[in-house]
Amino acid sequence: MKQKLKKALQIIGIITISTLFIYAASTKISRNSPTVPYPSGMNFAGEVVPTDDNDVSERLDREMVTNINYHSNTTLVIKRANKVFPIIEPILKANGIPDDFKYLAVIESSLVNAVSPAGARGVWQFMPATAKEYGMEVSGDVDERYHLEKSTEAACKYLNDAYKKFGNWTLVAASYNGGMAGINRVLEAQHVSNYYDALFYEETGRYVFRILALKEIMKNSPKYGFDIPENELYVSVPTKKLQVENSIDDLAIFAKEQGTNYKTLKVLNPWLRDKKLSVTGGRTYLIEIPD
Repeated sequence: MKQKLKKALQIIGIITISTLFIYAASTKISRNSPTVPYPSGMNFAGEVVPTDDNDVSERLDREMVTNINYHSNTTLVIKRANKVFPIIEPILKANGIPDDFKYLAVIESSLVNAVSPAGARGVWQFMPATAKEYGMEVSGDVDERYHLEKSTEAACKYLNDAYKKFGNWTLVAASYNGGMAGINRVLEAQHVSNYYDALFYEETGRYVFRILALKEIMKNSPKYGFDIPENELYVSVPTKKLQVENSIDDLAIFAKEQGTNYKTLKVLNPWLRDKKLSVTGGRTYLIEIPD
C-alpha cells in the first residue's frame, strides 16, 4: 500500500512540474509574440503609408515580423544607434534631409562599415565611382566611404539630388536602392507616380518597408521586446583631432607617439586603409585620437 501511495505521489509531482514548464513556455511565447500590434497610421518623412491597401499592409507586416524576430541583429542596431545616430542626425538636419533617413543607413549596413559582394562599402554603402562623384577620396591609403561624417555628407548630396528629381522622399529612399534612373523607368513604364502603386524588383519593393519596420521598432523598442538597459548601449569615447599635412610612413609608430596604439588609431579612423598615409597635392587630414 505504501509503495502504491509513493508511486502516486511521484506521478502527481511529475504532472505538476510538467504543467509549470508548459505554463512558463506558453507565457514566454505570448510575451514574445511576433504579432505585436503596430500603428496603422505610419509615415516616412511625413509622407503617409497607405496601410489600408491590403498589399501594402501585408508587405509592411512581413518586415515587422521579420525584424521583431531577428533578435540578434535588431538588438545590435539598437545598441549601435546610441553611438552612431548622434553623428548622423545633425548632418542630416544641416542638409535639409528628414531625420527618418537615418533608418536607411540602418538597413543598408546595420550601422557598421559593411562590405557588399558588389563592392559597396561603409555605413552608407557607396560604390567607388559614386563615392568619387560625391566628393569622397577612394585610394590605396584612404577610403572615405569608411568616414562616417564624410560619407553622411555625401549621402545627403545624393538624397537632395534625388529629391530635386522626384519631389517625394519615399521615392528618394527607394532610389537609394534602385537608382534614380531605375526608379524613373519603372514609374514611366507602369504609368504611376507613387512608390506604393509601383511593382518593383523584390529588393527595391521591400526596401522602404524595411526602413519603416526598423523605424517603428527602434523608436518603440520596449513595445517589441527590445528593452535594453541604457548601460548596455554603445557609446563613443572622447577624442581629439590632429591636423596632418605631411605623409606618415608608419601609422603604428605615429600612434605610439600620440600616446595610443595602432589598433585604437584604426578603430577611430577606419578610413585609413593602409599602414601608412601618403599626403599629396596639398591635402590635409584630420586624424582622431583618444582625448
